[in-house]
Amino acid sequence: MSKSALEFAVGDHVVYPAHGVGQVKGVETQEVAGLALDLYIITFDHEKMTLRVPTKKAKTAGLRGLADGAVVTQAMTTLKGRARVKRTMWSRRAQEYEAKINSGDLISIAEVVRDLHRADNQPEQSYSERQLYESALDRMAREVAAIEKIDRDAAVGLLTKSLIKAA
Repeated sequence: MSKSALEFAVGDHVVYPAHGVGQVKGVETQEVAGLALDLYIITFDHEKMTLRVPTKKAKTAGLRGLADGAVVTQAMTTLKGRARVKRTMWSRRAQEYEAKINSGDLISIAEVVRDLHRADNQPEQSYSERQLYESALDRMAREVAAIEKIDRDAAVGLLTKSLIKAA
C-alpha cells in the first residue's frame, strides 16, 4: 500500500474514541487469518498501550485527526456555558456522560466537563461523578495539549480557567 494513500502519517497525533489522543508510530503489514492487513500502530503513552488499527477500517473505528481550531473554540465556549443537568436518575445520566466521553467528540466531552464541574462554593461530588469528571477533563486536556503543543497540566489549567470564568 502506498504511503500517500494513507490518511495519517507516522508521527501524527490522532484521537481514538475509547482511548483519547495517541500517536501514529508506524504502518505495518501483518498477516491475519491468511489475509495481509495494513495496520496503523498507535501508541497511547498515558495508558502505556499500543493499538493496531487496520488502515481501511480507521474511519469506521472512529479514528480521527486532532480537532481543528474552530472545534476547539466551540468546545471552549461550551465550557463557559451554563451546566445542563437533567433531573433523571444518576445511573442514566452517568451512562450518557460515559457515552459522550467515549464518542471522542471534543464538544461532547466539553459538555460533560461543564456539567460535572463543581466550583468551590458548590456541594461535594459523589465518587462516580468525580471519576467521570476527571476522565472527561483528562481526555479533553490531552487533545488540547496536543493541539496547542503544551503539556497536559498546562492544558488542564487552561480548561479550568474557562470553567472558573463561567462560574
